[in-house]
Amino acid sequence: MARRVRTGIIGDDHPEIDGYAAIRAALVHSASVLQLEVETVRLPTPALDGEIEDTLSQYDALWCGPWGPYVNTKGAMRAIRYARESKVPFLGTCAGFQHAVIEYARSVLGLSQADHAESNPGADPSVIARLTHPLLERTAAIVLDPMSRTSRIYRRTSAAEKYRCAYGLNPEFLAPLHSGGLRVTGVNETGGATIVEFPDHPFFLATLFLPELTSRPAAPHPLITAFLRTAAEIAGMRA
Repeated sequence: MARRVRTGIIGDDHPEIDGYAAIRAALVHSASVLQLEVETVRLPTPALDGEIEDTLSQYDALWCGPWGPYVNTKGAMRAIRYARESKVPFLGTCAGFQHAVIEYARSVLGLSQADHAESNPGADPSVIARLTHPLLERTAAIVLDPMSRTSRIYRRTSAAEKYRCAYGLNPEFLAPLHSGGLRVTGVNETGGATIVEFPDHPFFLATLFLPELTSRPAAPHPLITAFLRTAAEIAGMRA
């Protein structure tokens, strides 16, 4: 296992939320437990245009952050696609979850017009729609698929997580989602998707909630620790 992990953080500056600081701190918490050094590099979405493979190949892991709408949505989704296809450990939170679903719908399911109802109210289809009960500054329960990687990471079949989110997966797309390999492995009390993952990927997991907000130095978030551990293991095999 490598002792140093370079992580690219996809996202733009937000005037009201310093989400990068929370992500950076959460990664440091997990790195300390794993006895790793973690380097984080901001990847603003305008810089993710054109041929980005050489840029992204410099990173052991990619985290798509919660600061939507992104300045360059296509750039963010290019990076997500790179992580998915190149088997780079990937974690998406909030807007990262939403855009991982959109990228998958466009690239894998062939829904080229799939989009987000917030940034494109007339989208057809809107694979990301406004939640009936927005999860803004709320902690809510999650039921985990007992056969999933997520459940193995948590070591249980339920959890409670913090949200700052008003948009999520349109329930109409739950069945099509599974047809191409992406699995919903966590749902809220009403059955709405809160976690998706690719079982056949080394680590590709996206959450509607924000695990970085509940990580603490003495109690790192298990999903973030698993994300970093996988990245370190793969980086070690390449060395």
